[in-house]
Amino acid sequence: MFSGVTSLVNRGHKIKGTVVLMRKNVLDVNSLTSAQGLIGQGVGLVGSTIDNLTAFLGRSVSLHLISATKPDENGKGKVGKSTFLEGIISSLPTLGAGQSAFTIHFEWDDGEMGIPGAFYIKNFMQTEFFLLTLTLEDIPNHPNLKIHFVCNSWIYNAKNYKTDRIFFSNKTYLPGDTPAPLVKYREDELENLRGDGKGERKEYDRIYDYDVYNDLGNPDSNEKYARPVLGGSTLPYPRRGRTGRPPTNKDPKSEKRSDFVYLPRDEAFGHLKSSDFLTYGLKSVAQDVMPVLTDAFDANILTLEFDNFAEVDKLYTGGITLPTNFLSKFSPLPVLKEILRTDGEQFLKYPPPKVMQVNKSAWMTDEEFSRETLAGVNPNVIKSLEEFPPGSKLDSKVYGDHTSTMKKEHLEPNLGGLTVEQAIEKKKLFILDHHDYLIPYLRRINSSKTKAYATRTIFFLKDDGTLKPLAIELSKPHPQGEEHGPVSDVYLPAHEGVEGYIWVLAKAYVVVNDSCYHQLVSHWLNTHAVVEPFVIATNRHLSVVHPINKLLSPHYRDTMNINSLARKALINADGIIEQTFLWGRYALEMSAVLYKDWVFLDQALPNDLIKRGVAVKDSSSPHGVHLVIEDYPYASDGLEIWDAIKSWVKEYVFFYYNSDDALKQDTELQEWWKELVEVGHGDKKNETWWPKMETRNELIEASTTLIWIASALHAAINFGQYPYGGYILNRPTLSRRFMPEKGSPEYDELAKNHEKEFLKTITGKKETLIDLTVIEILSRHASDESYLGQRDDGDFWTCDTEALDAFKRFGKKLAETEQRLMQKNNDGSLKNRSGPAKMPYTLLYPSSEEGLTFRGIPNSISI
Repeated sequence: MFSGVTSLVNRGHKIKGTVVLMRKNVLDVNSLTSAQGLIGQGVGLVGSTIDNLTAFLGRSVSLHLISATKPDENGKGKVGKSTFLEGIISSLPTLGAGQSAFTIHFEWDDGEMGIPGAFYIKNFMQTEFFLLTLTLEDIPNHPNLKIHFVCNSWIYNAKNYKTDRIFFSNKTYLPGDTPAPLVKYREDELENLRGDGKGERKEYDRIYDYDVYNDLGNPDSNEKYARPVLGGSTLPYPRRGRTGRPPTNKDPKSEKRSDFVYLPRDEAFGHLKSSDFLTYGLKSVAQDVMPVLTDAFDANILTLEFDNFAEVDKLYTGGITLPTNFLSKFSPLPVLKEILRTDGEQFLKYPPPKVMQVNKSAWMTDEEFSRETLAGVNPNVIKSLEEFPPGSKLDSKVYGDHTSTMKKEHLEPNLGGLTVEQAIEKKKLFILDHHDYLIPYLRRINSSKTKAYATRTIFFLKDDGTLKPLAIELSKPHPQGEEHGPVSDVYLPAHEGVEGYIWVLAKAYVVVNDSCYHQLVSHWLNTHAVVEPFVIATNRHLSVVHPINKLLSPHYRDTMNINSLARKALINADGIIEQTFLWGRYALEMSAVLYKDWVFLDQALPNDLIKRGVAVKDSSSPHGVHLVIEDYPYASDGLEIWDAIKSWVKEYVFFYYNSDDALKQDTELQEWWKELVEVGHGDKKNETWWPKMETRNELIEASTTLIWIASALHAAINFGQYPYGGYILNRPTLSRRFMPEKGSPEYDELAKNHEKEFLKTITGKKETLIDLTVIEILSRHASDESYLGQRDDGDFWTCDTEALDAFKRFGKKLAETEQRLMQKNNDGSLKNRSGPAKMPYTLLYPSSEEGLTFRGIPNSISI
């Protein structure tokens, strides 16, 4: 079975090794350009048949061990003899799906070569493969020593990728503690990852560099697809990964788009995960589903509008019949086949969203409308009302007076005997404010097919802990010009007759704004976009053996990849977001305007709650803050997760840094932070709020905040998208008509058939079908997702038992937290945890199964 084993003559000078690798996955996102291509290559195979396993034997793959203790004449660790894979291990219990193991033996003289600490590898085959691990045992004179190398990297053909691929053992070193023979290898590897900043990147490159968002538009195709550059200009933005594609012909500042979008090679999906299907699902929606649906609606093959709420409900029961031969126009992936049924007929049918499973009418109630500001998909926007009437920060010389037109008499009849001043003092009034940022764009938004308002919504905190909406203000630009201020109307709760329908419409305009803010700011900007510079800076400046790289790297998994795909199909000019959300072509530009107010440390949950006035500092409270709204599911659950993360990070950081001076002397860490601030988030480099990274507490706070953003914050605002937004009545994304005025034909029609008129106002049928298809994909967990408190690399990511033990305590604490959150959901006195929709708040449960579960905190922004 193991060729060559019988010829071994001196076992004391042989090191036995086990290599685990994975052949190239047919689902590799950078290798195929369309869903059809994927189908053509045979979806469903665990691994491709590009190379038979025996092709790895012979002289196909060579490895050289590098000494950690014995230097050569140049001071670098001595390099051992070239060694090749010898035989296939058919039964290794730790192998995952698609993985293969091989035996290898290295000639190694302990006296001359010392102990291995690194190795490099060369691939002489035509195809690449994914190297997972190398494990060494039978080390001469160290019979009980095993050395683990966790690689998780693509190994390209040596003719294409000429730089030797270096891998280090799982030992952890601060820069100053690195064994002298490995120092230069450590420096060389980081230099290779930084590259020279020149040229167009190739698929096999492993280079991390920065660029602005200049690839969203396509001006060469049509001027209407031109988009402004985000970052490095009047529109500040976090940086993305540089691809180096040439400029467009019509705009030298913009980059040409192409089917291939470079990613540092190891950022491509290397594992077998169902989000490969999800990812291709997104591409299939953009490239195949959207055009076919558009053709069907343009030709009136499909009914243009929903006629009533029952027709919306049919999406989840009977489905919508599709045009003849609809599916013949493309080959849907398995994830899309869940939606595009072919049971005799061709029709669309979606799983029932959680918000409608128990009570289909819950969305219409004021209670559910209010509850979702605290436990919905966008629960981190509501603020305490600090002044009345609400003011504005808009320049009055340009936009006129935007002070709210709400009056005390609008609110005080429903304040339980309190005056507005008393209610503010007692922290009883709250506001959902979608006004100032919208006004400068509203006239342009309303010049298209959409019709919208800037909104302010005020809520009252009742004695039972729930919120009650008191008034909604809808504002639109003055017809005579911006300088005249807005035209505003205030709407009060009503539940009968045509005024009751008007109130439902007023809430819908609020939710449309909230849906757009959620998708473009809370979700895309404040998690996906702001984390990418951290991924780049970490790979450029923190070696894989650095403790902070090991701490943070699980929270970067797939983020650059999913962001790249978003730029390709979701947030690009005329992409899915622009077509189905109110902000349209201004979507990313508006997110850049809101990035101006982004403060890194305000993303820490306790700081965010205090800044929004929904919590106050309180050292006597369990988490150091006291919630003003005690029954605030996102905040109360989030604080428990935050504390667990921070406890783990603190224990970890204090283990590796015995003093603040040790941190200041860490050259890699200091360069990492400097570049992150000055380049990665370079448009904010002069902000005084950035931590100086001079103390361990600063590193703890920054690392905890980053992990929170990438894991729990993203989970809270991503995996509820379909459970809440899959019912378009509950979370519309567009408004297409203004509020009907009393005496108008539209007002009379609303009185006659409020359901049809409501549906004519919110997201149209075509946009609904596209939107639901996308968010159903985005709300799913992958089959091999890695959740908070878990690691893909098991216990092999470090050999420091103290760090491993601390991580196990972190996992145990999360499991205990999950049990407490379950108990909260069984407490009937906490009304905001379930509400009229009867859907307990589970988004911050740490664990989950695969699929559409409405729970689970993945380590990273992986979808």
